Amino acid sequence: MTTQNTTPQYFQECRDALATEQAASLSATDNWSHVDKNKVHQDWDVLYKELSPLIQDSDATSPEVQSLIERHYKILSRFYTPSKQAYIGISLFYEENEDMRNFHNAYHPAMVSFLGIAIQHYSHQYL
Repeated sequence: MTTQNTTPQYFQECRDALATEQAASLSATDNWSHVDKNKVHQDWDVLYKELSPLIQDSDATSPEVQSLIERHYKILSRFYTPSKQAYIGISLFYEENEDMRNFHNAYHPAMVSFLGIAIQHYSHQYL
């Protein structure tokens, strides 16, 4: 976890931003009908397979990992462009939603916690 803005109140703001931004985007785009969801899932699969071997020995804030997180953000942005808070909300959703946690951790048992650190760092540095 980064030390910037990690209070429970801030995390709730991030959850709320995610919910608000996703709802607005879903409504405006006919449930993301513009997105090739199969391609998105293929791209995330490739990305997570590249990220998995780095989890054990890399820092989530390293330039190499952050370049992969930038790709993650760009893939996600095919749906809508999330704010900093909404992107952090995504990392919280991955952790708190059992299906998402299981999906991501199938790539590596520490994937969700690693993504949380990496996404929060990316968000604070670049968004």
